[in-house]
Amino acid sequence: MTKQPLILAVTGPTAAGKTGLAMYLADHLPIELINMDSAQIYRDMNIGTAKITPLEQQRYPHHLMDICSPQDSYSAARFAEDVTRLVPLINARGNLPLVVGGSLLYYKALIDGLAKLPAADEALRLELHNIIASQGPQILYDELARIDPQSAAHIQGQDTRRLVRFIEIARLTGRPPSELFAEQKQQKTQPKNRQGSPWQFFHITFFPDDRAWLHQRIEQRFDLMLAAGFVDEVKQLRQKYQLDLSKPSMRCAGYRQIWEYLEGRYDNLPARKNNKPGNTASQEMRDRGIFATRQLAKRQLTWLRKIPADITIDPAKPFTRDAILKKVQSRLPV
Repeated sequence: MTKQPLILAVTGPTAAGKTGLAMYLADHLPIELINMDSAQIYRDMNIGTAKITPLEQQRYPHHLMDICSPQDSYSAARFAEDVTRLVPLINARGNLPLVVGGSLLYYKALIDGLAKLPAADEALRLELHNIIASQGPQILYDELARIDPQSAAHIQGQDTRRLVRFIEIARLTGRPPSELFAEQKQQKTQPKNRQGSPWQFFHITFFPDDRAWLHQRIEQRFDLMLAAGFVDEVKQLRQKYQLDLSKPSMRCAGYRQIWEYLEGRYDNLPARKNNKPGNTASQEMRDRGIFATRQLAKRQLTWLRKIPADITIDPAKPFTRDAILKKVQSRLPV
């Protein structure tokens, strides 16, 4: 019986150190890297997505990086299809695929597959995002709560992307999304070793127990992005492409807040309750961008709690990359 091909995976929340470990492993093993960050698929979005530098990209090329215009959409289903196409080609070159990134829905699509859900309807999505822009998200949340209380309970904070997708599924299928997800779960009869999957997985994840450590990393990195020209990057995107806040690219953490800042939405903010002056527009943009990134990290950690890992690293504590390398080497096919 032929062994299933091995896919290595490095996951974790934003700013945890995933890329550094992936590049280290690529220095020591015959690895080809596959980007699994739903923001890094977009061209010309470099600073705010924390892409590695052009020089690093020459040394550590990533499949599925810079493959889409910011005007376009990409999905977990397309990611799974692209990886399915890439893995045999990588194996034929005598190399191992390593997926790296924090888009956990993409990883889940690889290991479990996706429910048979309707494709994105751009016209409907635009309508729903216009409702949010003009009336706020509560009206859509109330609609979802009536249709599917179970799915509504999974909406955390201002997670409008998931809210829009759930409403989209409900309107297009006439069924509660939770029913479709439950059907998918019932169809998963394969055992834990995923004998029905075409691949084996070796999953390394970063999971910091100290949230204050992660929050500080996020704040420091966001400030570095601003210093590196993040605002100018968004200005250039607005000039080069036909974009608005309904586009998935512009709903990424940081990009949305800078867009709103450039639109003047943070100008003339009211004084605080203690009569102290409110933030300047740039301070408000920074604070909201950091908050949005922390919320992203929170959602990523929620996903990671549900996904088994072969190695879990707390990046706030000392660890050696060499020890991780040895564990990976022990799992490689002879």
